Amino acid sequence: MTAPEVVVHRDGVLLAAVTAARLVTALVDAQAARGTASLVLTGGRTGAAVLEQVRDSPARDAVDWSRVDLYWGDERFLPAGHPDRNETQSRAALLDHVPVDPERVHAVEPSDGRFGDDPDAAAAAYAEVLTARGSVPAFDVLLLGVGEEGHVASLFPESPAVHEHDRTVVAVRDCPKPPPTRVSLTLPAIRHAREVWLMTTGEAKADAVAAALVAANEVDIPAAGATGLSRTLWLLDTAAANKLPPA
Repeated sequence: MTAPEVVVHRDGVLLAAVTAARLVTALVDAQAARGTASLVLTGGRTGAAVLEQVRDSPARDAVDWSRVDLYWGDERFLPAGHPDRNETQSRAALLDHVPVDPERVHAVEPSDGRFGDDPDAAAAAYAEVLTARGSVPAFDVLLLGVGEEGHVASLFPESPAVHEHDRTVVAVRDCPKPPPTRVSLTLPAIRHAREVWLMTTGEAKADAVAAALVAANEVDIPAAGATGLSRTLWLLDTAAANKLPPA
C-alpha cells in the first residue's frame, strides 16, 4: 500500500492532456523495462478524454501498441457494441486508431456473448483471463474514475462487491447508477497494479475526494481502498480538489 500523491490541474481539459502524456511515458518505460506493458482502462468522461488525447498526441507512436495488454476495470453488462459499454467507448477513443494486437485486448463478455445474460459467468470468465499466466497481472497502470459518492470501477459504498476479499472479479447488480448490472474488478485485483491513477474533475466530486484522501475507509468510500503497489496517484482539477486541506 502506497501513500497517495495528489496532482492538481487547472481544469479537466488540461488534466486529460497532461495525463495522456504521463500515460504514454509510463507505457514506454514499462516496455523498455519488461518488453511489454499492461494497462487497465476505465470508462467515463475523463477516461475517454485521456484516451482521445493519447490518440491525438504525436508521441502516441512511441508506444509499441502491439505489445500492450489491455484490460478494463469494470464493464457495463450490455450487448456487444452498445454505446454505453466501456469497451465500445475505449475503442472509439483510441483502440481503433492504434495497431493493437486483438489477442491482447481483454474485454469482458457482453450480455449477448458466450454466457448470455449471466453476469456471474462473465465475471468468472474474466477472472480466468486475469489468471491466464498463473496469477493476477501486476498491471503497469490502472486507470480509475471516481464517482460523486466515492465509487471506483463498479464498487459502490456499502455494496457486497466492496466487501469482497477473495475474488478478483465479481458481478454487480442493482447499481445506483444505470445500467444496474455490471462486471467489476474488486479492490484486491486493483491493488495488484504497480500504479493506480484516480482521475476526477468537478466540484461535485470534492467531498468524495476529500473523504477518500483524509479519513474514509474503503467500505464507505471505495476510492480510499484503491492503491497501487508502487504508486497511488490522484489526478484532479481545482474544483475536485477544493475541499482538500492545504497540505
